[in-house]
Amino acid sequence: MTSFGILVKSYRGDLDSAELLFRSIAQFNVEQIPVWAVVPDEDVDAFTGIASHVGEVLPESMFEQHLVSEPVAGIRPGYINQEIIKVAFWELGLAGNYLPVDSDAVFLREFGVDDFMFSEDVPFTVLLEDRELQVDPDYYAVHWQDRERTLRDIQATVGLDDARLLTCHGHQVLSRTVLKSLQEDFLVPRNWDYAEMLAHGPYEFSWYNFWLQKSKVIPIELREPYFKVVHSPEQHAELAIRGISMSDIARGYLGVIVNSNFAKSFDDLSHETSRSQTLAAYLTWSELIATAGAKIRRSLRSLTNRRGA
Repeated sequence: MTSFGILVKSYRGDLDSAELLFRSIAQFNVEQIPVWAVVPDEDVDAFTGIASHVGEVLPESMFEQHLVSEPVAGIRPGYINQEIIKVAFWELGLAGNYLPVDSDAVFLREFGVDDFMFSEDVPFTVLLEDRELQVDPDYYAVHWQDRERTLRDIQATVGLDDARLLTCHGHQVLSRTVLKSLQEDFLVPRNWDYAEMLAHGPYEFSWYNFWLQKSKVIPIELREPYFKVVHSPEQHAELAIRGISMSDIARGYLGVIVNSNFAKSFDDLSHETSRSQTLAAYLTWSELIATAGAKIRRSLRSLTNRRGA
């Protein structure tokens, strides 16, 4: 069993995005960290073609005893099953710690084990209150309120009394020690399986994070997120307006994620999209001209101020 590895959970519908991810892993995985891709059995051949040079492709049937075939709390089986696989992967005994990575992620610079592990046995933990999302009016109206209610319920269910709401959206290194404790000390006494846990709140990383804070079975060594997550079209447009490039993002993050839930609404909304293409997806020509004019005026003011200094 290796100390650390990377888990990619995907399916045929995300094949194009996954190919970009695997290409970035091949380029930047300088320490040859083990990689496993878990996909539906019928998709194994398709993913072997794009991932075999990076890691091993495993069929979902390896987790058959945990998977569901009916909706859970109104959520389709495919979505619940990918969450189940992320928290059940430890049972295969392949890695003591692993980073689940979604298909819409792309690495932007070299990475190694020390980016994810505080020590040989203790991973870094990503914990945030996401205040910038709370103040975003669109995110608050569409996502935040229901998410907060559910996360507070998860906190209470695991017995964590904390005014803070410290968790993450994903891309957290999961510790086998923590997940084993979650199963044996929390799920088994309640006669719950993973699906029943997620029926109470479909946030697998928050179950992990809150149980870790409650149980403290490993030390909590904090680190900021590994990926810059673009949660909404508005955030994506804002990056383009500000002229933030992938090389800019790479200074602070190992990679970037453009949420596929909205990216698929456009012909091309990936990390490779040019600034003008991105803005064109959101703004009219008059708005584009106004945006360009505002940027020129800011540049002129900046130049004038420097000359006058």
